[in-house]
Amino acid sequence: MAERPEDDRPEEEESGGGAVKTFLEHLEDLRWVLIKSAAATLVAMMVCLFNVQRLVTILKWPKERAAKRHIIFLPDTTNQLVTFQIGDTRFPAVDLGTNHIGALDLGTNQHTTVALEPVQLGGQQLVAWRVIPTPAEEAVSPGPDLVFLDPSEPFLFWMHTSFFAGLILASPFVLYFVGQFLMPALKIKEKKYFLRAFVVGVGLFFLGVSVAYFVVMPPALKFAQQFTVFMGLKVPIWNFGSYTSFVLKFMLGMGLGFELPVVLLALVKIGILDYQKLAGMRRYVIVGNLILGALLTTPEVLTQIVMAVALQLLYEVSVWIAWYWEWKEKKAEKG
Repeated sequence: MAERPEDDRPEEEESGGGAVKTFLEHLEDLRWVLIKSAAATLVAMMVCLFNVQRLVTILKWPKERAAKRHIIFLPDTTNQLVTFQIGDTRFPAVDLGTNHIGALDLGTNQHTTVALEPVQLGGQQLVAWRVIPTPAEEAVSPGPDLVFLDPSEPFLFWMHTSFFAGLILASPFVLYFVGQFLMPALKIKEKKYFLRAFVVGVGLFFLGVSVAYFVVMPPALKFAQQFTVFMGLKVPIWNFGSYTSFVLKFMLGMGLGFELPVVLLALVKIGILDYQKLAGMRRYVIVGNLILGALLTTPEVLTQIVMAVALQLLYEVSVWIAWYWEWKEKKAEKG
């Protein structure tokens, strides 16, 4: 037998069909949601605790990537990394702060090798310095060293980082448990929308985390380093605990920020918002996104701006999706 259209279904079919529960039974269900969410977070945290070396390697990657980048809009044209080489022996790179060693011009490359090599001059064997510019794509500035400044800090870092990394890993399970709690109260049509929103929301969360980790974090770290140099200060070390908090907070904030379309479009489907309201809120949303960019990320300016721009773009996408839905509904009514 052909299935009836959703709009023609009786109200009892549109109801969720869940059992009617008392207030205390709902509190019991909520208690189990909290217990299961805490258990999922604890398990994910334990996984991170016993894989701390891999976690450290993952956290250091944005800094290593930042070392390969060059931000050219800051006036840092004379600071050079120079590697001295005598025969086959290479010494660690040094930041000279100039592109001249006496009369020897090192050129404009940010990483240069100065080699001491034998030369023939008038039948005599002499030694001379030869400047070997390193190609830009091969030049690697080690950047600040990551260190702990307190004896207790490694343990605190271990616990703190494992908790936040575990929270990121457990977030899909936490959302699922919350969904289990809410689903019985929803109608059949609302359940369909909720499941779609859940799948899209999880995907957007990890997309936001990936964008923060792979795309935004390396240039943000390089910007922070070169801005310090621009102020006339050296950056020999970074506190590893502060660095980790910087990276994790931005990744988590970007992941949460990418949930904006899911929230807005869910409100559109429920009927609280529509295209006209969303379009009319644009000027207020710009200010709100700037505030969220400051709250969801780190104090570093570049990450706050990137977050605000990303949120605004996601908002604009939501506005046009809402317009498309309304256009589609009007077209179906006319047809």
